[in-house]
Amino acid sequence: MTTRARQTDKSKVSSGVSGLDSIILGGWPVHHLYLIEGDPGTGKTTLALQFLLEGAQRGERVLYVTLSESKLELEGVAASHRWPLKDVEIFEFLPNEDSLNPENEYSALHPSEVEFQDTMQSILQKITDAKPSRVVIDSLSEIRLLARESLRYRRQVLALKHFFHERNCTVLMLDDRTSGAHDLQLHSIAHGVLLLERMARDYGVERRRLRVVKLRGSTFREGFHDYTIETGGLAVFPRLVAKDHAPPRARGVALSKVDALNTMWRNGLPWGSSTLITGPAGTGKSSLAVGYAFAAAERGEVAAIFHFDETLAPLLERSAALGMNIEPYIESGKIIVRRVDPAEVSPGEFIAEVCDAVEKRHAKIVIIDSLNGLLQSMAEERQLILQMHELCAFLNQRGVATFLVLAQAGILGPQMMPPIDLSYLTDNVLLLRYFEANGSVRKAISAVKKRSGAHEDTIREFRLSARGIEIGGPLSEFHGVLTGVPTYTGSPSTLERAMNDQLEPRQ
Repeated sequence: MTTRARQTDKSKVSSGVSGLDSIILGGWPVHHLYLIEGDPGTGKTTLALQFLLEGAQRGERVLYVTLSESKLELEGVAASHRWPLKDVEIFEFLPNEDSLNPENEYSALHPSEVEFQDTMQSILQKITDAKPSRVVIDSLSEIRLLARESLRYRRQVLALKHFFHERNCTVLMLDDRTSGAHDLQLHSIAHGVLLLERMARDYGVERRRLRVVKLRGSTFREGFHDYTIETGGLAVFPRLVAKDHAPPRARGVALSKVDALNTMWRNGLPWGSSTLITGPAGTGKSSLAVGYAFAAAERGEVAAIFHFDETLAPLLERSAALGMNIEPYIESGKIIVRRVDPAEVSPGEFIAEVCDAVEKRHAKIVIIDSLNGLLQSMAEERQLILQMHELCAFLNQRGVATFLVLAQAGILGPQMMPPIDLSYLTDNVLLLRYFEANGSVRKAISAVKKRSGAHEDTIREFRLSARGIEIGGPLSEFHGVLTGVPTYTGSPSTLERAMNDQLEPRQ
């Protein structure tokens, strides 16, 4: 995401961050003044340096005017990202040691009057001499404090705006919002406003997000967009909008290696559809999903598995025990396995990884296991629904068969409830249940929804064993299997034999 986007529109200049360029549709409109505001620690300085480095790489003259950080501090920031600043001119205007001496107090004028005039005159003279096309001023809080009065501060910023426009400069002015109340004066003056935020979570890393508040005369992607600060700069993950990605849908069906499962779906699941696999913990949801990835890899297709709940070793061990040795396919790149820690990854970053697996590595199967883990990384339940709606729509439009695993609370009885209802967002629903029969706990499987056509409406028993995934015939002599406590209506003496006979081994 930190790779620079190609500059195609000469009326805009790249921000140096490809994700941000995507949000503002190519870059900042040239020769305007932009306000970058955010609390300390949100990455304003990093973003500003990326903006200047992008210009320097294009052969432009660039200037960083610092009123708060020293040149040495800025070089330290750049060094942490492994950036050379040899082509970035830094002008530092900081109080010197003499300002700490009480004997140097001014008598005729208030010290701030003299400091303000000296500061502004020095900045304007430096810009006149350097003739830069890109300028960063860090930070406005220093100018605000020196100006003292709101009217004087506003007039000075307006004067700066006209000064820069006459010299064909594109300017980022950084504001750390230490003035307290939200200052809307600058919003009306600036051509565009970018807000950077960081949100402390109860556990895990802080979540950072940005929003384009305004961009005069230009369209942009509205709303909040997650970003991270990494070695190499800001990585911005634009909010997914499914309608922006609408190539022709693929035809055909995704098949499992289990013939009985394909039969339940009436010969497979259509490409470009999403399937929710739900049920209590331990019923085999993950194994059923991995079965589709394994079948895809055998066909030479690429599958991507995003795991929230377990590490790679248990996944490999469990799959191999079921006759699905996925390790060679992981090594060859046919199966992509990504372990996701919801405490360390923002929702936007996760969704961007899913999109990259489809767009860059051409994955035809995407498995998210489980949505319970993803839910823990969301600030609000409604956010999850909206983001999953966009993600499923995007994957469907790309012709991907998506499998979403969702664990329900409880084991048996009516108390089994999912943490969130996503069944209406998905095209297909596969329901798993425990049930009791003849003194043992068994498992049942049923296809309860298929949006694109007919599906089998029976309830079957299935098992996970050394022979693989086994699905039996309809449990026609049971009533109430989905409640977990069914009633057997057949002959007790033939129960075990009938259930063993109807199980079909994996082919």
